[in-house]
Amino acid sequence: MANYQVAVDVGGTFTDVVLQNTEDGATWTAKVPTTPADPATGFLQGIRQVLNDADVDAEAVRRVFHGTTIATNAIIQRTPAKIALITTKGFKYVLEIGRHSVPRTSNMYGWIKPERPVTPDLIFEVEERVDHSGAVVTPLSLNGFEEIVERLREAEVEAVAVCLLYSYANPQHERAVAEALGRALPGVHLSLSSEVLPQFREFERTVATSLNAYVMPRVTRYLASLEQALQGEKVEAPLFIMKSNGGVTTASDAAVRAINTVLSGPAAGVLGAQQVASAMGIGNFIAVDVGGTSADISLVKDGRLEVTLLQEIGGLPLQTPMLDIVTIGAGGGSIARMTALGGLAVGPESAGADPGPVCYGRGGTLPTVTDANVVLGRLPAELANGSVKLDVDAAARAIEKAAAESMGVSAREGAAAIIEVMENNMAAAIRTVSIGRGHDPKEFALIPFGGAGPLHACMLAELLGISTIIVPPSPGVLSTNGLLFTDLRNDYVQTITDDIEELNSSKMAASFAPLEDAAKKWLQDQGIDAADGELLRSADLRYRNQGWELTVPIPDGPLSPDAVAQTVRAFHDLHLRLYTYSMEDVPVQLVNLRVTAVGHLPRPVVIEMETSKAPPTPVSERLVTFRRGDAPLQTPVYRREQLQAGLQLEGPAIVEQNDTTTVVWPGFLLAVESHGNMVIQAQGMKL
Repeated sequence: MANYQVAVDVGGTFTDVVLQNTEDGATWTAKVPTTPADPATGFLQGIRQVLNDADVDAEAVRRVFHGTTIATNAIIQRTPAKIALITTKGFKYVLEIGRHSVPRTSNMYGWIKPERPVTPDLIFEVEERVDHSGAVVTPLSLNGFEEIVERLREAEVEAVAVCLLYSYANPQHERAVAEALGRALPGVHLSLSSEVLPQFREFERTVATSLNAYVMPRVTRYLASLEQALQGEKVEAPLFIMKSNGGVTTASDAAVRAINTVLSGPAAGVLGAQQVASAMGIGNFIAVDVGGTSADISLVKDGRLEVTLLQEIGGLPLQTPMLDIVTIGAGGGSIARMTALGGLAVGPESAGADPGPVCYGRGGTLPTVTDANVVLGRLPAELANGSVKLDVDAAARAIEKAAAESMGVSAREGAAAIIEVMENNMAAAIRTVSIGRGHDPKEFALIPFGGAGPLHACMLAELLGISTIIVPPSPGVLSTNGLLFTDLRNDYVQTITDDIEELNSSKMAASFAPLEDAAKKWLQDQGIDAADGELLRSADLRYRNQGWELTVPIPDGPLSPDAVAQTVRAFHDLHLRLYTYSMEDVPVQLVNLRVTAVGHLPRPVVIEMETSKAPPTPVSERLVTFRRGDAPLQTPVYRREQLQAGLQLEGPAIVEQNDTTTVVWPGFLLAVESHGNMVIQAQGMKL
């Protein structure tokens, strides 16, 4: 019996499923509507459909990979469990005080502090104190702990975060508090800072620990229901969950450290784009994943995925390792509206899957980006392999009512304006991850994917001066496909905070030893052979008296003085690239040591297409508007399955497939390369 693996990505509008034969690389895909009330329903519906389409028994599935937005949605939509926080006496208001800074994009007089995950009435203090070195200054006292427990019972909390001062240096007090809570409240979830984020900075550590508690109950219930449902479908394969750092972990680990899944879905998309670029020998690319509710944007330089240690989620800083992804509210379901000042705004509000865009006919009344694309003729009469019929007239009426009448233009021109605003919003976000970080977007290829990405690729390329667009064979499920190209990954960190010149290589090696031992044990526990395991070392460095640090890799091999010198040199170079200056005469301070454990999983087979230059016959044609103010053009429509490797087409053209639609603008040339990717460039450029 052949072996198969399944990947499932639950998005805001659709749930995408990919089934792959691990021996010959054959794949099947399915796209079903997401079920927001119970995402597990759409998850199982998609698996049933793809197994039925492939005529494969559930018992043949060996691994199930899953990208989820459960944790993200819980934080952004403020639909969490009721939680409490236990902290060191005197530090009750760390969350409320936060940082002094106001976001640069906000008016300091009108800015409202983001809602905290736990309110002060549910924050409790215990008598204890550990210093920065881990030495116990004041022993833990649980006098009065019974009163805290009683308050927790009365409040009916579902989870408790425990974040004690300097517990990253010595976690024994946190563990003692957790043991006491476990005995008194056996059904309550516990989130310990020494497990979630064992590094310095009290506010950020408290935020991460509290947010983890905030989402633990919901994520735990969801994953437990998935595993139970999979068993009911006779799928006995282990369930792996995508993490924000670009790796996967077991469902049981994801339930304990749920906060590590906040970028689960977007991270898989970057991996899928990396696989596409790698197969073509391209190292520099910008991945743009446009789905139903958002656009996720990331930049990859020289084939290396960038990991950031500080992102914002729900307006709060999150310092766990994550792929460097910028997310904006620009998707197919993004709602268009007129502002109080008479301007046109698109997003971040979304119609989601329920009720969805007006053209879906499910009760939606507010026009969306999808409605605009329908009115402009860019989308076909149905989506998702016929499961969603589109009502063009209803979309036009909604645009007229909400925007076009106020602007004094036709529904078609109003639709073009909606698309123009949305595409400029995306271009601005791309400039943030490129120009804002010292990169010229002209030196990168653009890889658009998601259900709506290829619809907007040509205009994005024009706005940014990008010469090459690469549309993967299955753009709508590329994030799902990316789940099949991931590895097990876990991160370990230890705070040091000392001048690196005062730490010789042997002392640094001694500090790395416990991290590496923990990483090796984790790989063994996951059943990873030594040959398939890898440890990656890095360090967080800063100039003395700086407030924040940069992460640089440490060379493989023994930690020699030369390796330390190379690390410092890499820090100076990175600082120069990011901030246009370095200070080589200022002492460099080592802040954190990091080890990432990577357990390599089998990679899918990559199949090349047969070559054929025979021109395909359009399946239809329709009027399509490309630019606001221009007349519609009669445009040929092709099916993606018709386009073989070696083929070239001149724009304008529409390429339809079950999971997305690609719009090729006039003046652009499309060519299909050997892996089935469509390469789109402005005519006159070398393909």
